[in-house]
Amino acid sequence: MKAPTIADVAHEAGVSVSTVSRHLRGDRVRAAEGIDRAVALLRYRPSPAAQSLKSGKTGAVALVVPDVTNPFFAAVVRGAESITAQGGHTIFLANTDESDAREAEVVEDLLTRVDGMLLAPASEDNPSPQRLADAGVPTVLIDREAPSTGRFDTVLIDNHGGARSAVEHLLSYGHERIATIAGTVNSTPGRFRLEGYRAALASHSIELPPDFVQIGGFKEHGGYQSMLRMLALPDPPTAVFVANNTMTIGALRAIKDIGVRIPDDLSVIGFDDHPFSEILDPPLTVIDRPMEQQGALAMRMLLSRMSNDSWRESRRVVLDVRLTERASCGPPRSTPMGARRKGARA
Repeated sequence: MKAPTIADVAHEAGVSVSTVSRHLRGDRVRAAEGIDRAVALLRYRPSPAAQSLKSGKTGAVALVVPDVTNPFFAAVVRGAESITAQGGHTIFLANTDESDAREAEVVEDLLTRVDGMLLAPASEDNPSPQRLADAGVPTVLIDREAPSTGRFDTVLIDNHGGARSAVEHLLSYGHERIATIAGTVNSTPGRFRLEGYRAALASHSIELPPDFVQIGGFKEHGGYQSMLRMLALPDPPTAVFVANNTMTIGALRAIKDIGVRIPDDLSVIGFDDHPFSEILDPPLTVIDRPMEQQGALAMRMLLSRMSNDSWRESRRVVLDVRLTERASCGPPRSTPMGARRKGARA
């Protein structure tokens, strides 16, 4: 049986289609009671677009992330969807590719199309959070902060503590020449992980050359090039802390191409686990975090803001991380890497 249309309702109520449309939008019309009777008799269900016009709500939320290919953000999406599935909301997923300009375009486009937004700002000085605040769009920042963070709920993880524990783990094996491949330093995770790395070394009075800090920009290619540069140093590091999973992939490719052995020549520890970590040879030691939980919690906080909780003060939640120890870390090598690598492919 064909579903009734708005034209059928208008015919049954003896009014025009435009009158029915205005009534469904919430406008006052003389034939309101007759239209309601026709709607009930025909069991008419307004389209989502019509319902949106009437309520001012779209039934959609946006999740704007800097790198949709990163497995971390895929897990965040799964966590967020586990919550929206219970409430009937639709998620719009948008990728900014770590670009402030692209993020500004995406946010502007979504302002009137969603009821709320989960946002991982590309940088800490990004203007998008302020734009959302000015527009009155309920927003929760996830994984990253911004100058206007005080106006939003924020769900983070212990970036500083996680990086520090990674370096402490390497120090426990006797390493002192510990390098890092850092992320984008004007982003929350990039900045705090680099600060945690430096704090751990400072607590042991260890000073290292500037070349032991390479910026990989949270990209696989950046991790690859950063690792090549460090392995080409006259006196390369004996251990490396890589500040996210995509850079770790690139770093491991570079290590393989050069012919360096893990952990005999170089100990490696990454930030964020990955399905491949356990099946590597050797399996990779990582700083792990509750990725899906981070997405689910952020979405719960957003839906709360979107309902009747907009009056309360903002909350800043920091989730714990943990060290997952596998086999990619060991004592420093006794023979300089350069001596062992004579004749190795560059």
